[in-house]
Amino acid sequence: MAPDEPVEGAGGGERADDEAGWAGGAGGGADDGGRAGDLERGAGNWADDQSISDGLVELVIGAPAAGGGCVAHLDEGRVAFVRHSLPGERVLARITQETSKFVRADAVTILEPVAGRVRPPCRHAGPGRCGGCDWQHAALPVQREMKAALVSEQLRRIAGIDYPVTVEAVAGDDRGLRWRTRVRYSVLPRGRLGFRRHRSHEIYPVDRCLIAAPGIQALAPEQLLWPGAEEVEVFAPEPDGERVVGVWSRRHARVDVPRLDAGLVVDGRTVREPTQLQVQVLGHRFEVSAGVFWQVHAGAAVALGQAMLELAAPQQGDGVADLYSGVGLFSALLADAVGEGGHVLAVERDRPAADDAHHNLAGYPHVDVVCAAVTPELIVRELKLADLAVLDPPRQGAGQAVTATLAAMRRLQRIVYVACDPASFARDLRVLLDAGWALTALRAFDLFPMTEHVELMAVIDRPSGVSP
Repeated sequence: MAPDEPVEGAGGGERADDEAGWAGGAGGGADDGGRAGDLERGAGNWADDQSISDGLVELVIGAPAAGGGCVAHLDEGRVAFVRHSLPGERVLARITQETSKFVRADAVTILEPVAGRVRPPCRHAGPGRCGGCDWQHAALPVQREMKAALVSEQLRRIAGIDYPVTVEAVAGDDRGLRWRTRVRYSVLPRGRLGFRRHRSHEIYPVDRCLIAAPGIQALAPEQLLWPGAEEVEVFAPEPDGERVVGVWSRRHARVDVPRLDAGLVVDGRTVREPTQLQVQVLGHRFEVSAGVFWQVHAGAAVALGQAMLELAAPQQGDGVADLYSGVGLFSALLADAVGEGGHVLAVERDRPAADDAHHNLAGYPHVDVVCAAVTPELIVRELKLADLAVLDPPRQGAGQAVTATLAAMRRLQRIVYVACDPASFARDLRVLLDAGWALTALRAFDLFPMTEHVELMAVIDRPSGVSP
């Protein structure tokens, strides 16, 4: 925590475009050397005045690859991972990183575009610019096809199975934009907001984020200065609802917070309420505190909640474990489904999230909330009577030890696994398959349009007659 108290409103009279070196919101400025004109030179051509220089190669682009790019090959055989390209294109690419085995590159001139290429809606998208969006240059159907290909490749390579994948659109965005209800910004030394460039600590300043949800865009935090701050996060889960802003100060700095119509938390300390926001999902009201995990896509909670109930098919009287339960979204829906003759155990290791879950699930006497890490020991101790387990782990997945322990639980018949990383999911799935379980359903949701990321929900069943 910074030694000085935050001063709200000290920077509130200044707009970001008043800062010295800012060129009127044109998409770049003296802070970073950004060039607003690059994207105006023609669709598919991002080359700047230094394009004809060493480090440029002509490439034919192949399949999509993890990391937001596509695979190509240099003439001498090394693999190239090329961002801002699409499968089937011929491009001129600038090499940005080189090793003995592979190179990374940015496509700066599209020599032969494919039909799915579009002009990026955001002027901050493109080589060397904001690293937040990977695929703004691809039409949404093409983005979903590439995500499906990535998931299929990970299942084949890591889990050892071929399984058809279709990525589903989710209601709640506007043609792939205005969906992200939580945005975390980095802050330049003079107070402007921005995002990291791809694979870099450098901050690229922005005047607007097009994938930010309407509640964040209305607040317009990018148009204000945040001197003394290191990071700023805005959370606005409902279009017309309340908002909360989290600010983290630079070390030994005094942070000046602009005047905002939002709750405010600075370095973990409440400055202004509200810091707990209310979100309505499928007839339930959930309280979500500042900094606590909640799915960022505006339509994610509804889509995932409905899919979970359909795929899990909980029955009256079932025992259910909701692991990595967060604030209790799935637990509340499962509690309704199993009734008071059943039981739901919600396990969440993050204390603020578990506290929210206690509040959100207080009306269910047949739900227990445990604040603890999901470990093999906890599973053996707490899941003896579970018929169904629902997992929604962080990006690194549940892990092989936890997954193997679940596979060995004698009463457990079905696992519903929610994942945001296909590789870690495929690794854990392989553990279950090797233990005799079967993948019986898999759905993929486009919860992160304009990026390479995708959300998965899988059903893995213990085949009848198979016991651990």
